[in-house]
Amino acid sequence: MKKATPFSYFLFFISYLIIFTSCSVNKQISKQANKILLQDTAIRQGHIGISIYEPATGKYWYNHDADKYFIPASNTKLFSLYAGMKYLGDSLVGLKYFTDQNITYIRPSGDPTFLLKEFPIQPVFEFLKNQNNIVISRPKDVAPYGNGWAWNDYKYEYMAPRSVFPIYGNIVSVKWVSENNIKVSPSYFENKILSNQKFEKGFEIVKSFDDNNFQFLDGKEKDHAIPFYPDILTAGKLLDDTLKLKEKTGLSNVQNCVIPIFSQPSDSLFKPMMHRSDNFFAEQTLLMASNERLGYMSDKDIIDTILKTDLKDIPQKPKWVDGSGLSRYNLFTPQGFVFVLNKLNNEFGWERIKNILPTGGEGTLNSYYKTDAGFIYAKTGTLSNNCALSGYLVTKKGKFLIFSILANNYLTSATPIRKAVEQFLKQIRNTK
Repeated sequence: MKKATPFSYFLFFISYLIIFTSCSVNKQISKQANKILLQDTAIRQGHIGISIYEPATGKYWYNHDADKYFIPASNTKLFSLYAGMKYLGDSLVGLKYFTDQNITYIRPSGDPTFLLKEFPIQPVFEFLKNQNNIVISRPKDVAPYGNGWAWNDYKYEYMAPRSVFPIYGNIVSVKWVSENNIKVSPSYFENKILSNQKFEKGFEIVKSFDDNNFQFLDGKEKDHAIPFYPDILTAGKLLDDTLKLKEKTGLSNVQNCVIPIFSQPSDSLFKPMMHRSDNFFAEQTLLMASNERLGYMSDKDIIDTILKTDLKDIPQKPKWVDGSGLSRYNLFTPQGFVFVLNKLNNEFGWERIKNILPTGGEGTLNSYYKTDAGFIYAKTGTLSNNCALSGYLVTKKGKFLIFSILANNYLTSATPIRKAVEQFLKQIRNTK
């Protein structure tokens, strides 16, 4: 029988210490979670899933119902971000074109930045205004609204419909100047929605679900933005009105458009998408990823492709149905978000991730984690009775953690849930 060596005792001691420390951390976090989250008056009315993971060791520090499915709301955008970073490269393809006999054929790519004021440099517009005769190569169309979206929200800016050729963000902006002066942008809609009415103090807008018949009523609005229905014919008419070309924009089934015109740096889209949780940008990001990966735009097909390839090893396969998280059909697990966050960091780098996700006091975290700015980077998610936060946390002892906390089916507003989650994560940061 071999006699144990000092070195073998040392290895046994180290192994025991690692196991003991791991169990100790788990017990400490479990105690904090129970006190701060699980016994919270608001949270215990519903359900909550929690996952805390340390990439350096490949170990979970804590899991509570982390393999269960929850409605993630805008945390879904983390998966759309992965799709965009994976397939859109450093710059967005604004459109593709080719020229034949003085006709410029263009094929839309789903780029949502075209003619948006927040993107003052517009390479696609500069290219198009120098063309004499433009024909849109008609792509396969997409449904303006996603499965499970709240249909009666169609008139609000946060639910701008997606499309193959977005222009002006698929939004009509209306500003009351005086009782005889209401300004409309894009100007194409002026004659469609204004009559000789006078509005003493402001206005209201009524619009049908699936057309662009706007009706103005007397009201109190001074500045309003409302989505328009973005079919390809409307896109062509908006292009005509903006470019003021002699020849009207035509439509064709020509498929030879292969020369790309790049529009914006990709991260200039991803950053506002995550900071203000922009639903429209997220939906279009998924469609653009589909266009680059599959050659056509389909949220359903690109989701299916990504889950079968890039994310095939995800612990629990999600029910992923849209790009924004507006749909209550989405179902994800906390461990699923930890997985994709780990992939984002490993594949695209921490410095780039920090530039895209908001930290404390920024974006949708503007009221939270102000003392922890620079140490937490995360994505919020909110639907009525559903609240989520998933991201990265650096503790005061320098531990780099990935976390996901999903809460569903509570009866309060999101505020007490967010405050409890903030207290829980701050406790981990301060003690670990």
